[in-house]
Amino acid sequence: MVVLVIAHLGVAALVPFLAPRLRRLVWLVAALPPLATVVWALYRAGQVLDGEPVTESLPWAPALDLRLDTVLDPLSLLMVLVVSGIGALVLAYGAHYYREREAGREAGWLLVFAGVMLGLVVADHLLLLYTFWELTTVVSFLLIAGRNPGTERRRAAEQALLTTVLGGLAMLLGLVMLGQAGGTYRLSELLADPPDGGWVPVALVLVLVGAFTKSAQVPFHSWLPVAMVAPTPVSAYLHAAAMVKAGVYLVARLAPGFAEVAPWRPLVLAFGLATMVIGAWRALREKDLKRVLAWSTISELGMLVALLGAGTRTAALAGAVMLLAHALFKSSLFMVTGVIEHQTGTRDLRKLSRLGARLPAVCAVAALSAGSMAGLPPLLGFIGEEARYEAFLHGGVAGVPWTPLALFAGSVLTVALSARYLWGAFAAKPGLPDTPAPRPAAAFLAPAAVPAALGAAFGLLPAVTEGLTGPYADAYSVPEGDKPYHLSLWHGLTWVLALSVLTVLLGLALHLGRRAVVSFRSRLPRLPDAQGGYRAAIRGLGSFAIAFTRVTQVGSLPFYLTVVLSTVVLLSLGSLLSGASPTGHVELWRSWVELVPAVVVLGAAIAATLIRDRLAAVLLTGAVGYGVACLFVARDALDLALTQFLVESLTLVVIVLVLRRLPPRFTPEGQATSGRWVRLVVSLATGTLVAVFSLVATQARDDTSEAPDYASHLEETGSKNPVNAIIVDFRALDTLGEIAVLLVTAIGVVSLVRVWGGEDVEPGQAAPVAGPQEPPAHQRDERAERSPAARWDQPRQQWLPGVTERPGTERSVVMEVLTRVLFASILAFSVFLLFYGHYGPGGGFAGGLVAGQAFVLRYLVGGRTDLGLAAPIDPGIVAGGGLALAAGAGLVPLAFGSEPLSATLWLHVSTSIGFDIGVYVLVVGVILKLLSAAEGARA
Repeated sequence: MVVLVIAHLGVAALVPFLAPRLRRLVWLVAALPPLATVVWALYRAGQVLDGEPVTESLPWAPALDLRLDTVLDPLSLLMVLVVSGIGALVLAYGAHYYREREAGREAGWLLVFAGVMLGLVVADHLLLLYTFWELTTVVSFLLIAGRNPGTERRRAAEQALLTTVLGGLAMLLGLVMLGQAGGTYRLSELLADPPDGGWVPVALVLVLVGAFTKSAQVPFHSWLPVAMVAPTPVSAYLHAAAMVKAGVYLVARLAPGFAEVAPWRPLVLAFGLATMVIGAWRALREKDLKRVLAWSTISELGMLVALLGAGTRTAALAGAVMLLAHALFKSSLFMVTGVIEHQTGTRDLRKLSRLGARLPAVCAVAALSAGSMAGLPPLLGFIGEEARYEAFLHGGVAGVPWTPLALFAGSVLTVALSARYLWGAFAAKPGLPDTPAPRPAAAFLAPAAVPAALGAAFGLLPAVTEGLTGPYADAYSVPEGDKPYHLSLWHGLTWVLALSVLTVLLGLALHLGRRAVVSFRSRLPRLPDAQGGYRAAIRGLGSFAIAFTRVTQVGSLPFYLTVVLSTVVLLSLGSLLSGASPTGHVELWRSWVELVPAVVVLGAAIAATLIRDRLAAVLLTGAVGYGVACLFVARDALDLALTQFLVESLTLVVIVLVLRRLPPRFTPEGQATSGRWVRLVVSLATGTLVAVFSLVATQARDDTSEAPDYASHLEETGSKNPVNAIIVDFRALDTLGEIAVLLVTAIGVVSLVRVWGGEDVEPGQAAPVAGPQEPPAHQRDERAERSPAARWDQPRQQWLPGVTERPGTERSVVMEVLTRVLFASILAFSVFLLFYGHYGPGGGFAGGLVAGQAFVLRYLVGGRTDLGLAAPIDPGIVAGGGLALAAGAGLVPLAFGSEPLSATLWLHVSTSIGFDIGVYVLVVGVILKLLSAAEGARA
């Protein structure tokens, strides 16, 4: 199953490159992974429906209980067929709907969505499910917004993103609480032995909030009609068959284990049935065919939430049937709407007339789908309607008296809106001329005809339908003495049949009396508008953010640090002291050698707090870092010492580059320093906290610790340096996260420089000129010769590229020559450290820092142009390539049957070396990126 998800993403990555050559055929290429998934699911269907789920488990970080657990059981099988089947049809439909120039992007993202939705419905781990959940949100944002979105599409995408992400965050908290309460994060294990009591009810409420936002339940429903500005294939797939079903799927997945836990059932019934009635009622006032379908989708999603969350066998069976029926008829109707819009140029039902005569095939497809939506026999919707009436009348949900009435009212309104859609799209309207419309190509209509035909076939074959949907419902027990309900086109003359007939008659009467309905609706008090509530909430949030920012963001970095550090001290120090065990005897030093660097560290730290010159303070701070590195050497921590030396050197250079733009002193003479004492107290408190924490953490170690013994497994990695083995093998996942954070931080720094300091200047490019122009080089040289600062080795001629970037007084022939002589040697030494880290002090991070020092030296001596000659590659590509190389190398062990991010020996070479090389390349790229940002700020 993981392979299928990867196949979706891999083909999606190739689609934009294939589009210029294949043109419209690229849509058929994109449809292959979903189609292959359908074939695979049908091949596995017999085994799954017989009660033998297909499971896969791929360990990712076993120590953290992170695994890629997937399962194909009856519910996920049904969802896979819906997601992948409709996905393949929508992709084939897109070949005729989209213009050729849009094919690459739209087909690629639709295929990505199919892949992440597939991952969502087969996930058997709570955190994996949440990951795919949020990925569907991100991809849907990109599909709704488009490549060059106008303001309407952008606002719609933002509303969908904000609503579903906020619900998803609440759901994440609920999933974590459920996992902790149940002692496992595997869904199958959690449902096999569901926890109850404690915080479980709160967790379920939070999970339902996420499900309700995703499936557009009242009052979180307003984003779905707004999202109809997206292209019709997006609406047909995301907003009818797939993404909006995610919340319904989650309710169906958890209901067998938690339906009896309060307040699950009251919530799903109240919100679901209220959504069903309100959505169908709102659909009757819409003039746009897509918005009619959007509001009807909201209504039917409410019905599905109520049925699948009710917690009885009959309701679950009805819900599974309606889930399948809804995916078929609603995707078909959306695609039919796209055909109508494509052929006529409008979706406004007030402008469409007599299309049924001009487009009989389109009308026939729409009639089949709308009939199933209305519950007409012998279509699939009719079977589902009878099952849901049975569930609410005799199936165990009848204990809530108002639910059958709400279900009946929503069903009547659904019939009315189905008739409204057909009438609005295809009927002849008095006073309107016939709408001109050429007949669409058969291949354009075929993707809409297939689900319509399947809806009719499943209705005529109820035994086949129950064979597909019944195994999920069998997870619920039947009350003693009752017979299990079975699907059929004819159950005899029953009250359920009478309700079905009455539903159709009243719905048609409601449509025929639409003028009276409009008059009646105009006399009703106006209900609160959810869209207006969303806009008011966004405005209120913006106003609050402005007011809050005005108070807290005062533009003072010392103020920010004081607040942050004070918070850390207040929250941490008390709990640390109260819960810490006695430290016992503390060894102050092991040898007298440690006293010298310790005195240097303390003296430099005290002097740095007293001195007012910025450059001197930075140098003293560097002395503190170098002193700490010497302490590491004294304690035989050579890897730490090497890294500390390199980081401190690079930090000094970067800070000095920044200091060029700041005043030479911290506080000008005569300026008030009333906050100095506050900062002093906070600094001392922070230092005390760090010292106490270090002592407590050190003394907490004992022989009974369950920490892994890395030394005993060192030979398995092929490494002789335990520090390097921990970084690139045992804790490689941590390292991957850290280098990703490093890259993101560099991007953030560059972004800030672009905002405040100017454009980012890549090595080798000309920097933009800001401010007054400097005098010509020969004039600067003449001034320099007269200046006492002129040096004996200042060059007199332009013998190197880019020399005019530095004033003559900043140049040195000796430094320029030595830099070019040493540059290759430093790079060679960095490569030595990279590979030697496998056996002694070094590694990718240390080697990257050394290589970065070489490029920094080239930049300081030769300027931007000389750095461009040394590194003629975009730093962003270097940094991103390093991250990709590290992540890719972490997957190589899979080919040898090992876990990801673990070292595997192959031909006497450890696969962790590739990971270390990725770290090396990323560090070099980040340093080059920061240098280009510094150049942009200087310019």
